[in-house]
Amino acid sequence: MAPAVDAGEDKAVSELREKHRADIKGLTMTSQPVKTSAFFVLAIAQSLQRTCSSVLKKGSWLKILVLLVVATWGLLLFTDGPHEKHVQELLWYVRFGLWWIILGVASSIGLGSGLHTFVLYLGPHLALFTIKAVQCGRVDLKSAPYDTILFKRMPSWLDKDCLEFGPPIYQETIPFSKILHKVYLEAVLWGIGTALGELPPYFLSRAASMSGRTIDGLEDFNAPVSEGFASLALHRAKRWLMSHLSFTVILLLASVPNPLFDLAGILCGQFNIPFWKFFLATLIGKAIVKVCFQMTLVITLCNNQLLDLVETRLIWAFGNAPGVASALPSLVAKLKMAKDKFLSAHVAASASIAVKGKWNLSFSLIWNTVVWLMIINFIIQIVTSTAQGYLRTQQQLEISKKLSEARHSASEPSG
Repeated sequence: MAPAVDAGEDKAVSELREKHRADIKGLTMTSQPVKTSAFFVLAIAQSLQRTCSSVLKKGSWLKILVLLVVATWGLLLFTDGPHEKHVQELLWYVRFGLWWIILGVASSIGLGSGLHTFVLYLGPHLALFTIKAVQCGRVDLKSAPYDTILFKRMPSWLDKDCLEFGPPIYQETIPFSKILHKVYLEAVLWGIGTALGELPPYFLSRAASMSGRTIDGLEDFNAPVSEGFASLALHRAKRWLMSHLSFTVILLLASVPNPLFDLAGILCGQFNIPFWKFFLATLIGKAIVKVCFQMTLVITLCNNQLLDLVETRLIWAFGNAPGVASALPSLVAKLKMAKDKFLSAHVAASASIAVKGKWNLSFSLIWNTVVWLMIINFIIQIVTSTAQGYLRTQQQLEISKKLSEARHSASEPSG
């Protein structure tokens, strides 16, 4: 009789799991906004309750420390005195750091739209600073390290005339290191954000592994490979990555743009790679190596003095190469044309910055609308994911309770 009971139990649990999967799939802000919002609030309340309980259990010294920090911060914020300017300065640094880190996180997760914040924010900031520095012949343009592009705020140096900064310091090429020194902080903060944005797949996969489940992203490993060179190469790359996970491999994957890094995070979580091993490799690769490559590329492309140097060296190299001298005039003409296009683009950019007209207002409105829509979409995804996680936890409790009741009823003697 026991096998029949077990078969019936397995069938009931299987049907319940199928129903749960459908419930989770249907729990979204578009289909069930009220229920999704309610589950999100319950999940946040549950998380806050656990956090407060954990803090209270740590001991009285931690409570006293937290109270002292909160009281000191409140006193500094709401009282006048000579410390006020220092507090305001600190707040500007906090805004600056959070802004670039959040942009980095948004870049890793794509804000639900796949738009890269390096292209939207950091790249233009590096380009504008380099162009302005070359135009003015000096790099001391910022009023403070946090004088960068921020939300609804442009840097102070962008609209200033070069005469306001003083006479040019560099008459010829501005050293690359001088420009880099002025913009590396925001770039590194952005890189730290991109590293932090890679943690959710790792933690989700690790949680799934600890509960004995396989995350959805790994289910296609055993699926049949479709025909075609690209599909076969991608499948082999995934297999190789699965068997060669190490600090060096994670570092290399994080140092270059590639579509396999999300998979690397999932695999590291699934195979219980230590957190610090994964995060340190990701942090070094994304916040140092990759960011340095990106900054070098943008600064080099936007520094017309460096373009002059490259042009001179290329002409020298081709002029001394046997059999290539005849092609030199054509090469020089193409280089001149490329340089003229660059300079004309620079003039157009300067004009668009200097002129404050109706077009600027319209563009600003469109741009802010797009950014707000992206942020709203991102928030909706967070709410939906949190609500689905809460529902999944409740479903697991329901299944455990059902199994326990079934085993209890099966163990009771029949009358």
